[in-house]
Amino acid sequence: MTPSSPSGFASFPGSGPAPGPPEPGAAGLTLVGVGPGDPDWLTVAAVRVIQAAQVVAYPVAREGGEGMAAAIAAPWIASGQRRLPLVFPMVPEAEPRRRAWWQAADQLAAEVAAGRSVVLLCEGDVSLFATSSYVLLALRRRHPTLPVRLVPGISAVAAAAAAAAWPLALQQESLLIRPTPETPEALERLLDLAAAEGMVVALLKLGHRWSWVRPLLERRGLLADALFARRIGWPDQQLAAAHTVAAAESPYFSLLLVRLGWPAVLP
Repeated sequence: MTPSSPSGFASFPGSGPAPGPPEPGAAGLTLVGVGPGDPDWLTVAAVRVIQAAQVVAYPVAREGGEGMAAAIAAPWIASGQRRLPLVFPMVPEAEPRRRAWWQAADQLAAEVAAGRSVVLLCEGDVSLFATSSYVLLALRRRHPTLPVRLVPGISAVAAAAAAAAWPLALQQESLLIRPTPETPEALERLLDLAAAEGMVVALLKLGHRWSWVRPLLERRGLLADALFARRIGWPDQQLAAAHTVAAAESPYFSLLLVRLGWPAVLP
């Protein structure tokens, strides 16, 4: 533990005095991963804590907006449960995002202080590129004694690989998950590293970058073993071999799985 580490993470459940997680239905906060789209992909634990909660909180991009996490979990939210949309603006500036995390932490803590059981829904998994991770850090700083439980969810990377029957990592392969680099030069360096280390690369937030990512992968001979996926788990999901997808702009919720080689021992 270093002095610069976020406050409250010096100890973890089972290793020190950190507050214990709340039971489903008890006063406390549970961060719940709801997967990338399909309501059937919620875990049994996720469904239980959602159904037991008095307050269901979820992220929205703007006031009055509809949250994707709430849409995924909708079949499991009853009409008698109070909904609490929390605004997290999608802007590049740091201060508006920090204020949103602090405000969300204070709102959630106030609900728990009033004796309510609260869940915060998170699209995908609660610990992987998740808004809930920032809220958790804010809570540890501002409300360090608040009882918090995390329920993991299916990530879009795992869901895409499963939907396409695409082996995500084999034997001694490493798996690198990261947002798509902003420039071709950065992606070239990343692919060089992955090839040298025997990595499978998962590129998230592909979006408009596909227009230059596709020709780059084609030039390197990597399209044949790459999987393109968009809006996994939603009714309009797309799964395709990357070489069949034109280099047109693709939506924000798209990703790419790239295999740079295969292990020597295979069936």
